[in-house]
Amino acid sequence: MESANSYWADRALLEWQVELGADEALEELPVDRYALQVPVEKSVEKQDIAAAPAAVKPAEVDASFEARRAAEAAGSLEDLAAAMTAFEHCELKHGAKSFVFADGQPGARVMIIGEAPGRQEDVAGKPFVGQAGQLLDKMLAAIGLDRSAQALENAVYITNVLPWRPPSNATPTPEENAMMLPFLERHITLANPDFLVLMGNTPCQALLGRAGITRIRGQWVEAVGRPALPMFHPAYLLRQGAAKREAWADLLHLKSKLRG
Repeated sequence: MESANSYWADRALLEWQVELGADEALEELPVDRYALQVPVEKSVEKQDIAAAPAAVKPAEVDASFEARRAAEAAGSLEDLAAAMTAFEHCELKHGAKSFVFADGQPGARVMIIGEAPGRQEDVAGKPFVGQAGQLLDKMLAAIGLDRSAQALENAVYITNVLPWRPPSNATPTPEENAMMLPFLERHITLANPDFLVLMGNTPCQALLGRAGITRIRGQWVEAVGRPALPMFHPAYLLRQGAAKREAWADLLHLKSKLRG
């Protein structure tokens, strides 16, 4: 009787194991795998892990080096614009609507360098077209300059340190300035102005390695081998109307240089 009960119990247990997915018998007796020792030749020793070569990481791209190589290869302003458009290492490119290269007349005696496109510049694809741009046009007109002039003696050429709008019009970072600096330097060389006007802290930081526009404005310095005049950015003048007096004095300095 006991043997019969054992049979049916064992059969019920086997059927239960089959339902759980155990469909093949490997050994006649159960194996305590916790008691087994892993053969030395198959074990992974700690020293083996330490001695194993580290995974090779892909080399990081030197964005400034790539920018300089691309900029130096540009033989014209058109080539430079194409090289900058193809440059993939500046994240600002992927969030901006437009590539903002320049406006005005290449070859003009005065080249104005601003910071970066704002919202309206991003939409229009041109630098200095918002309120600050309108004020800039009035400032230039006061000394006989015009971005739409065809004659080079009355024309200006305008660009920015960065060709893409930073999110929320944020101030460009030192890393972004350094990355795009080779393009800016090549831009100046190809446009070949007699004088540079550096509007605000960002171009001063990029080209002079100095900031503090309230201290350095109105003082002629040298950048990329030519005279440069730091000035207040028109956007600052819209917020600080009292500073327009200093801006007017700087414009008269520029006018005197052009006449001399």
